[in-house]
Amino acid sequence: MKEVVLHVYDVTNSDSEKTNNTILQINRIFKDRIGLGGIFHSAVQVYGEEEWSFGFCETGSGVFSCPVGKNPMYTYRERIVLGETECGIAAVNRILRELSREWPGHSYDLLSRNCNHFCDVLCERLGVPKLPGWVNRFANAGDTAVVVAENTAVKFRQAKTEIVNASRVAYRFMAGLAAKNQASESPGNNQNRGSPTFQGAWFKNIISAGAKPSSSGSTHSQDTDDGSPLRRQNSTEQSTQL
Repeated sequence: MKEVVLHVYDVTNSDSEKTNNTILQINRIFKDRIGLGGIFHSAVQVYGEEEWSFGFCETGSGVFSCPVGKNPMYTYRERIVLGETECGIAAVNRILRELSREWPGHSYDLLSRNCNHFCDVLCERLGVPKLPGWVNRFANAGDTAVVVAENTAVKFRQAKTEIVNASRVAYRFMAGLAAKNQASESPGNNQNRGSPTFQGAWFKNIISAGAKPSSSGSTHSQDTDDGSPLRRQNSTEQSTQL
């Protein structure tokens, strides 16, 4: 059994000192006082004095390591013991090599595929509990908002299509009734036969609107067990990691 430790940082990698101070204030208020969450970077330590995480890069794997608590991009906050893994060091190296292929740097996404999501997956494979909810709550909330917005847009388009189709059916039905009424009232008048007489302004508006197609698009909905498998982050490396 080997202890697995999560290392959490405040995300203070902006070139603006004002922005960094604002993030620190947000984290103090929403995490330290309220317990809700904040804007954090995380990394996992298991075996040795290296921590493993994930971030953006244009080519290659986004999985990297650095000395524990020494990531130069952020401000160190705290360590959290997540549990103990039954994986040996060879198995851990194999897991890290697998993840290095599965998590290329260009796939980084702030809301749906950031460093905290990577740490969750790593912890799952190590057989220990995932990150505390507050570590990635802001990103998860943002991701949920995106999904809700997309679903709402899809439902709106579906409702609009159904309204338009219903108006067309209603028009044909009422046109047929009008034609029949007109035919029964003026059987000898062939000039006006089949012309609807019910077309008020409100219904004309429905039909004219229904005749225009929506401009919105539709939404469909071999390795060895030795050696260091991945790259290390140095103090000059720049990224947009969370």
